[in-house]
Amino acid sequence: MSDVGSLKDRIAVVTGGASGIGAACARVMAARGARVVVADVNEEAAAKVAGEIGGVGYGVDVRDADAIEALAEKSEREVGPTDILVTSAGIVQPPLPPEELSLELYDNVIAVNLRGTYLCAKAYGLRMVARRSGSIVTISSVTAERSVPLHAYAPSKAAVTNMTMNLAAEWGRAGIRVNTVEPGYTRTPALQDQIDRGHRDVTLLEENSTLGRMVEPEEIAKAVAFLASDEASAVTGIALPVDVGFFSAGSWHPYGGVRRQGNR
Repeated sequence: MSDVGSLKDRIAVVTGGASGIGAACARVMAARGARVVVADVNEEAAAKVAGEIGGVGYGVDVRDADAIEALAEKSEREVGPTDILVTSAGIVQPPLPPEELSLELYDNVIAVNLRGTYLCAKAYGLRMVARRSGSIVTISSVTAERSVPLHAYAPSKAAVTNMTMNLAAEWGRAGIRVNTVEPGYTRTPALQDQIDRGHRDVTLLEENSTLGRMVEPEEIAKAVAFLASDEASAVTGIALPVDVGFFSAGSWHPYGGVRRQGNR
C-alpha cells in the first residue's frame, strides 16, 4: 500500500458505521491502516462490520447526549485517543409535501441528522481540542445546496454543512480540522429501500448527473479518508461535493438535459 493517504496507526470512530456510507468509510480507513471503532444504533451489525476489519463495534443512539458522551469515554478508554471522527449516522425521508410530513418524522430526522452530528462532534471534538490534534469529517448531502421536496432531510443537511464550517473556525486554532462531504445520490441500502418503495426513480437519479450514474459508497469513503488524512492538512471548513456531477447537470435541464456522447 502506498503511503499517500495512509492512516496507519490512527484511531478512527465512524458513527452509522454498520451500513451504507458509514460501513464503506470504516472499510476504507481500515484498509489504509486505521484502527476503526464502528458505532451504530444496530449494535449487532456494528460488531459484524468491526469483526470484518479488525475493529471494535459499539451500539449507540446518536440522539442521546448521555449515550454519546459514554461512547466517547468508553472508546477512548478501551481503544485509545481518537484521531479521526466520521459522523455518518443519518436517516432519510420520503419526498412528502408538508401536509403529509408528520411532525414525528420531521423531529426524528432532525434529531438523528443534525442533533446527532452535533453531539458526536462535540463529545469527540472537545477531547481533540484538549490534545490539540484531530480531524472530523461530517456527512452532509447535495440536497443541502438545492431546493428539493425533502422538508426535513434537506434542511437538516444544510445545517450540518453550516455547523461544520462553524466548528472548523471554532476549533481551528487548536489544530482541529473539520470538513464535510456532500454526497450525491449514493447507492446505499437506505436509498435502495426508497427506490424499492417507489419514492425514487433510479432512472431520474442517474440522468440528473453529468456522469450518468449514481455514486457508490466507496467513492464517498475515499473522499472522507482523504479529508481525514495528512494529505488534506491545509483543508478545513469546506463542503466537498462527491456527486457524479449532480450540481453541474441540473442547469442543463431546460436545454434538454446533459447530452449523450457516443453510445452512452
